[in-house]
Amino acid sequence: MTGEDASGIAPAAELAAGCDLAVLFVGDRAGLFGGGTSGEGCDAADLRLPGLQPDLVEAVLATGTPTVLVVVSGRPYALGAYKDRVAAAIQAFFPGVEGGAALAGVLSGRVNPSGRLPVQIPAAPAINPSTYLQPPLGRKAEGITVLDPTPAYAFGHGLSYADIEYVSMTTDRTDYPVDGTIEVSVTVRNAGDRPAEEVVQLYASDPVAQVARPALQLVGFARVRLAAGRSRTVVFDVPADAFSYTGVELRRIVEPGLITLSAGPSADEPPLRQDVRLTGATRVLRGPRRLTTRATLLED
Repeated sequence: MTGEDASGIAPAAELAAGCDLAVLFVGDRAGLFGGGTSGEGCDAADLRLPGLQPDLVEAVLATGTPTVLVVVSGRPYALGAYKDRVAAAIQAFFPGVEGGAALAGVLSGRVNPSGRLPVQIPAAPAINPSTYLQPPLGRKAEGITVLDPTPAYAFGHGLSYADIEYVSMTTDRTDYPVDGTIEVSVTVRNAGDRPAEEVVQLYASDPVAQVARPALQLVGFARVRLAAGRSRTVVFDVPADAFSYTGVELRRIVEPGLITLSAGPSADEPPLRQDVRLTGATRVLRGPRRLTTRATLLED
């Protein structure tokens, strides 16, 4: 993790070359003010894996042995260079004393993974948008910049041993008052042959506003248990307050106009979309407001 001692890299690659599968652990050592690679006072100049770990990863991948990369870290590191070359990647963060058992359950198939990324994993070490809440020009913008900030793994991303299909999304109507609520129904189906849990994510975008708004913003989510071959529907009760923002007069407002809702397994191009319209005069939020979305899971 630190230092310049590369003596263990060649033996590790030799060991991996003689195996059917390599499980390669990389990441951080927790510590304070230089006592580790991640923690209070342990800042990083960029988001490469610390020390000589990139050399270790390249050496193991060069063997051709299918490799599962497990990242045990206190921050998201850039994994774009490995994304299409590893058999699988697991972002474990710092999982605690039961982390080993949890990882073994996922890797062995005993546990069907259902965790989703609370951050995005960058592709390049130095191109690092800190949040998925980017305005349109903070994303890949042809003709504006040659740099591509698209993450290796998007906010909300996660895999499953089951194949989950996003079937449909509907709203109870298309026009809503700026002080009302929107009812959004999202149906998902488990097309696999084993039970799964899917985190259904609902996003919103406000394409025309007083100030630049995020291209996508999470406004609701629900964890859905799905038996093999079964479908279920989540009904989201979204308050118009969830679309509020601080306007040019420095007041939190809900504006009338078009809102695009989308649903999917992550912030990376959610497959289901529906346009709705907020109606009425611009509303200034004063006093109590509800910014959270309620989710109700309909029974089979």
